[in-house]
Amino acid sequence: MIQSPALAPGHFAPLGATFDGEGVNFAVFSQHATRMTLCLFSPDGKTETHRIDLPERDGDVWHGYVSGVKPGQLYGLRANGPYQPEEGHRFNYHKLLIDPYAKRLTGHPKWHDSLMGYTVGHDDEDLSFDTRDSAKYMPRCVVEDPSFAWGTDTPPGTTIARSVIYEAHVRGLTQLHPGALNKGGFLALASDVMLDHLVKLGITAIELLPVHAFINDRFLVEKKLTNYWGYQSIGFFAPDPRYLTQNALWEFQHMVARLHSVGIEVILDVVYNHTGEGSEQGPTLAFRGLDNASYYRLAEDKRFYINDTGTGNTVNMDHPMVLRMVMDSLRYWVEVMHVDGFRFDLCATLGRTETGFDRNAAFFQALRQDPALAGVKLIAEPWDIGPGGYQVGGFPAPFLEWNDKYRDSVRKFWRGDSGQVAELADRLTGSAPQFDHSGRPATASVNLITAHDGYTLADVTSYEERHNEANGEDNRDGHGSNYSDNFGVEGPTDDAAINAARLRRRRNMLATLLLSQGTPMLLAGDEFGNSQSGNNNAYCQDNEIGWVDWDNADHDLMAFTTRLIAFRKAHPILRQKRFLHARERLVDGIEDLFWWRADGAHMQDEDWEDPELRYLAVEVRTASGTPKYAVREEAVLLVFNSGAEIEITLPEAPEGTNWVQHLDTGHPDLPVAAVDARTMTMEGESIIVMVLEAHCE
Repeated sequence: MIQSPALAPGHFAPLGATFDGEGVNFAVFSQHATRMTLCLFSPDGKTETHRIDLPERDGDVWHGYVSGVKPGQLYGLRANGPYQPEEGHRFNYHKLLIDPYAKRLTGHPKWHDSLMGYTVGHDDEDLSFDTRDSAKYMPRCVVEDPSFAWGTDTPPGTTIARSVIYEAHVRGLTQLHPGALNKGGFLALASDVMLDHLVKLGITAIELLPVHAFINDRFLVEKKLTNYWGYQSIGFFAPDPRYLTQNALWEFQHMVARLHSVGIEVILDVVYNHTGEGSEQGPTLAFRGLDNASYYRLAEDKRFYINDTGTGNTVNMDHPMVLRMVMDSLRYWVEVMHVDGFRFDLCATLGRTETGFDRNAAFFQALRQDPALAGVKLIAEPWDIGPGGYQVGGFPAPFLEWNDKYRDSVRKFWRGDSGQVAELADRLTGSAPQFDHSGRPATASVNLITAHDGYTLADVTSYEERHNEANGEDNRDGHGSNYSDNFGVEGPTDDAAINAARLRRRRNMLATLLLSQGTPMLLAGDEFGNSQSGNNNAYCQDNEIGWVDWDNADHDLMAFTTRLIAFRKAHPILRQKRFLHARERLVDGIEDLFWWRADGAHMQDEDWEDPELRYLAVEVRTASGTPKYAVREEAVLLVFNSGAEIEITLPEAPEGTNWVQHLDTGHPDLPVAAVDARTMTMEGESIIVMVLEAHCE
């Protein structure tokens, strides 16, 4: 602990706390503050030992250099300025604030009324002013030197076309694994048993639910629940303390290096659209107290917030310094922490301007011109609750987008809903109506049948009604339209026939996902039948409901999923960048796509319009326009039958070739074998996959 800090002017860049070997430069943005104070704390965090007013202001950056401060020093900020909520200003010097650029936090806020800038219970309470010191209930920022001995770490650099994404929660994936060490944290995810599972499965990237520091909402804590998913960020540079089992920054870096060593990329789910401070009735933890009018988008009555996110506030990406903070955060996670990509929560918000969503908004332009981010994967959740907030297909390249149309179509088709064949055809071929424009590839569609938000695959096939009672909201929360099927019994059953039908449905949906053009995303645990007992909104369930159940894993389903991923990797025809539109190819004059009826004839308009049709067969070839240097193969035939058993006629194989059956979801252990006859009986509720191959001599 420093005794008498020596103060110097320091520098206005970089922002945050930067250690140079002799001391630390502190730099903080605030356009409307009148005073910015650095607070230093004792090593145990209990005593505020120094208050140092940052002596310099360059533009809107307050800064100062403190000699003798070293990594591990605990600190916070206080900002003075007007408290005029009607004008958008909510400065309160009595509130200890988190540095937005802090690299690590000691913990989470402990809920107490003193965290509010106003007096709780006062008339027009958020217009009142609270004079209690909040430091006792606030986490401390930690000065960090984020250098790490990366050695030969190299990003895998997997192309989008070869990517298979695995969405997972750090704690949820590891907490119940019997062989994982440091359960629930980054080190557990880096353990041998976890790497072995991911490598065996064959995924190429793990997409982690938010790991930025986030808060536990007060209403959840009061119900003895917690913010499990993490979509309430309060620090865009700090990993959340709950995942640091050794309280060290290197834990995250070690995890990334270990995943890279086995060829797996790390994608972070990031929440830049809002913060955990909520509405005008929320706490003053960081941004609100540093410069409310700059960090947030305010309504015409500046006392209130624009709420395009449904969380109480919206980050003001129109402000250059707020945009800079987000860009600095992205660069930090790429350059210092070595991550490979980002999935942007409620990404429509990040492109919203005063006139609505703009695919050329400042944030999207900044992303696309930044050389540090040029090689990373960018994935949009293409909606929010604001006006014009549904933007599937509306983002600029190189964004990929979550495709909920794919999810709903696949679920409806396999449930047996009428009129789904034409819709499924669009989804199997990359959702061209949404994505085939502006030079975007078919891989822009992130295909999913499940995600953290909603049912697991096992629950899609076991429940027709959500069962979210444990969330404490009278089962009103979560999606109402799930397009699920319980096969006659809600939840678990001992009926062998129902269980067999459910398992077949899971195989069908997994196969559909991994046979479709686009970029597949698999929810962790779906590969072996993990259930959340019908809870389709487990955001607050940091317990056995939300955690992956390894003890009851279906190893046969795991083996089948592994086989599907391997088959996809082996056949580039299933993961093409170019869209398939049944166009003739210059190389041979053959069309790149054929849709077949069960009788072997081509599909006609009346077939597509038949609401009772439950059968779809597509012959996929290398797309028209594919360059000569690309890997080519003849054809793959995919046949989907959500109806009853049916007699089918295969397309005629050219001379010297024959159809070889590789997969049958009705018989997952069926060996690969050539098909001699053109006609065959196809079971109901099944998929068969055939590859056109040359005769073996």
